Amino acid sequence: MNEEKQVIVALDVASNDEMLQMLKKIHRPGCYVKVGMELYLQNGADIVRILKSEGYSVFLDLKLHDIPHTVYRAMKGLARLGADMINVHAAGGAEMMRAAAEGLGEGAQSERPICLAVTQLTSTDQTMLENELLIKRPIDEVITQYASLAYSSGMDGVVCSAWEAQKIKNQTSAEFLAVTPGIRLTDDDAGDQKRVASPAQARHLGSDYIVVGRSITAAADPEEAYQRVLDDWRNQTWKTTN
Repeated sequence: MNEEKQVIVALDVASNDEMLQMLKKIHRPGCYVKVGMELYLQNGADIVRILKSEGYSVFLDLKLHDIPHTVYRAMKGLARLGADMINVHAAGGAEMMRAAAEGLGEGAQSERPICLAVTQLTSTDQTMLENELLIKRPIDEVITQYASLAYSSGMDGVVCSAWEAQKIKNQTSAEFLAVTPGIRLTDDDAGDQKRVASPAQARHLGSDYIVVGRSITAAADPEEAYQRVLDDWRNQTWKTTN
């Protein structure tokens, strides 16, 4: 796999102009980018079409979570945009995830986009899981259960933190993709993320793709920050003794 295509830049901006300005600063034509709710909901499907026409690979991060029929119809429509990767929430259950995969397959013009399930947000920790969501099981157990359900439901992989990636692969398949947000360079602030990792840590821990936002987009020099992330991902300098 092209290592540069394994680094996904999160375009967490609000407008088309901000997106184009950020891409100009990063200066990586054709890289992998993530379009989330902020950008998509304020600008619509044309955002994906623009990025695809410019040669970018697109992860459409909308985290669909609804009744199976609604998700099926939504995915069937989204598949026509040409995004390379789309996700749903695993908490929607097996029937919903099967419907998502079916809709994507039926709507795709050629190859079906990669279909992922979100296990738990990387802003979730054990305290939140127990006190707010009233889930009393250990968070890693909840995540691997959701991942196993996603695997048996026909998902291609999951969105999870790097710290759960290998355990999920052990419980499912080595080919089951682990796409991991919550990535920070070692000298960056974690922000609102709880289960963070560096690019090198993530690769060592079993990530197939990393999603990097503020470490690149909020940097004084986004192009230099992107290269630092890519170099760290390639070098795998982190060891388990750290």
